[in-house]
Amino acid sequence: MIAIRYNFFAFLISRLKYALDFGIKYNKKNGEPAPEAITDKIYENTKTIKKWISAIGITSFGGPEGQFDVDVFDSATDYVKLMKSIFDFQSLQKLLSSPKFAFCYDALHGVAGAYAKSIFVEELLNCVPKQDFSLSVHPACHGLLKQEDFGGGHPDSNLTYAKELVARMGLGKSNAEHEPPEFGAVLMVMQIELPGLVFSSLSYASKQGMPTSAALDVVAKHLDLKFFEVLLHCSNFIILAIDAGLCSVCGEESFGTGSDHMREKDIWAVLAWLSIISYKNKVNLNGETLVTVEDIVCQHWATYGRHYYTQYDYENTDAGAAKELVEHLIKLQYSLREVNKIIKGIRSDVANVSNADEFKYKDLVESSISKHQGIWYLFEDGSRLVFRLSGTSSEGATIRLYIEQYEKDSTKTGRDSQEALAPLVEVALKLSKMQEFTSQSAPTVLT
Repeated sequence: MIAIRYNFFAFLISRLKYALDFGIKYNKKNGEPAPEAITDKIYENTKTIKKWISAIGITSFGGPEGQFDVDVFDSATDYVKLMKSIFDFQSLQKLLSSPKFAFCYDALHGVAGAYAKSIFVEELLNCVPKQDFSLSVHPACHGLLKQEDFGGGHPDSNLTYAKELVARMGLGKSNAEHEPPEFGAVLMVMQIELPGLVFSSLSYASKQGMPTSAALDVVAKHLDLKFFEVLLHCSNFIILAIDAGLCSVCGEESFGTGSDHMREKDIWAVLAWLSIISYKNKVNLNGETLVTVEDIVCQHWATYGRHYYTQYDYENTDAGAAKELVEHLIKLQYSLREVNKIIKGIRSDVANVSNADEFKYKDLVESSISKHQGIWYLFEDGSRLVFRLSGTSSEGATIRLYIEQYEKDSTKTGRDSQEALAPLVEVALKLSKMQEFTSQSAPTVLT
């Protein structure tokens, strides 16, 4: 994989190993995906390519507007350099070399594999990889070879589609496994506690996508930090973080956590967690037991409470039926009194709804307004229900239901997630008449 810089543009070019064709990924200077108007022009120009020049380094060319330079470089090398400016690689090497610490990384045959090979295999595990890294180059690293079909897997690495990784990590064996949307909240606390040790230059502000749990909200309020709630699209975070310099940590509704260092964030999040564990064990690597992720998370819950969270996706739903469900939910919001009456008839142990509306977002930088972005019900105890509709094509729609039960009683933060969420799940399904509208008795994807 190589990358090209030209003036304020950036191209990422990925050549297929066994083919003559290649793909171009184009990002603007701030990391935001290019507008279609530009990518369409790029595509048209590719039809006129007569020869391919392969050269690492700076090459000068002559064009209609005069001379210009093109810098071609190994993007993995550039990425490693950036990560080294953020994290203490020597401390991470000590942690990964400890016989008491178990580590596993799976790129799931996505594009991150090339970067993982450079960072985890070559830098942190001090292993000289085989030339053909389609084979296992280290017992701790899997799926590093990028494949168009993701090795027969699924591009969405959730608990449903990444079953092998879930089994390898031993997930589901402890009630102390925290929900993915809490990742960003824990990292936000850690950057305050460990300034300069985990993160190099964060500005102590946060942001989350609208369906994401309120874990970041609670931390930001507790620590008196700036907080923004935006749309899910990465461009909204880019505008806030990079263009405006207003925030530094991004939490998503699924497994994503990122920072203002780059748009592609998965490896950053892994290194951030390794850095936290390394710091917590800096004087304990030779001790009998290490401070674990579970220890760190339980401490977080004791201070900020726990956000039990799950996501139900109903795929391939009839588009008309999906729209009727949304209209039903919007109509209910006209009378919260009636909503709470219905809820108490379903489960008396669920708190009352304090607010409900249809989310719209006004961009703080560009002032653009995006409407109809989701329907949410906010409860008096801090719990939430969020309904979103996507993919309303003739082939069907996907209804995404986000269910969050907030628990601040420290004696109840160690419960099984499904047990803690059961009352609110029942309310969500019956209040929305999910089965009646979708004709589905269970979600297609459960995260």
